[in-house]
Amino acid sequence: MSRPPVLDLPPGARAHRLATERGPFAVHDMGDPTRGTALLIPGFTGSKEDFLGLLEPLSRDGFRVIAVDGRGQYESGGPRDEAAYAQEELAADVLALSRVCGGDGPLHLVGHSLGGLVSRAAVLTDREPFASLTLLSSGPGAVCPAQQSRLKMLLGALPVMEMEDIWRAMRELDPPEAADEVTPPAVAEFLHHRWLANVPEQLAATARQLLAEPDRTAELAALTGAGMPVHVVSGESDYVWPVAEMGAMASAIGARRTVVVGADHSPNAEQPQQTARALIAGWATAVS
Repeated sequence: MSRPPVLDLPPGARAHRLATERGPFAVHDMGDPTRGTALLIPGFTGSKEDFLGLLEPLSRDGFRVIAVDGRGQYESGGPRDEAAYAQEELAADVLALSRVCGGDGPLHLVGHSLGGLVSRAAVLTDREPFASLTLLSSGPGAVCPAQQSRLKMLLGALPVMEMEDIWRAMRELDPPEAADEVTPPAVAEFLHHRWLANVPEQLAATARQLLAEPDRTAELAALTGAGMPVHVVSGESDYVWPVAEMGAMASAIGARRTVVVGADHSPNAEQPQQTARALIAGWATAVS
């Protein structure tokens, strides 16, 4: 999961609930759309806080930035029904968000990890609202075998264990670098609180998607061939999809490719300034 480097909203940003035709979504919202709007979709077990480090640098460069808690994530809430979190439903949420976020210049869609798969599905359903798509640490299909094993364990635990007990069990499986002693106490407390706020059925449904996601590279290639700008961004290493796999996808679809130095699976949280520069450069090319 992404670990936000900070938890406080920068001056000028606001937290609110954004109304759409598919219900309200908790968002962090900052900036004026002088050059356009960026809609940021988080990954599995993630939230809008994963993008806190991007709000100030992106808004400073003239973009309105809207980071979202998806349906069933953290403060957005959602029904206790797995069917509500099918990928086509989550993609429809993104399209509904586009209808209330767009209209003032180009709308750039950024999806991190699972959010990249959902964003891809949204654009493949209807590309019209979007000036560009950025896949941030998001691969062409199902996650790597190690992550598949972890997800299968989670799916086995969700029907029979409380969320608190699952949290403790998951932390025992974390690699040493993820231990609390290297995570600030306030951030560790936030991660715990966020986990408990997730709707279990959302976690189950999206875990199944990560296990079974088909490779949609050919569909993306048709999209880029028709003129849709796509940017594939990742860290230098990644424990969910191999970096080489993401690079091969970018090459196959003719996408812009950026590797963020010093980052792993969450460049948005680990190297936000460098990631912001990469996003801005990609958007400038997309609308030139």
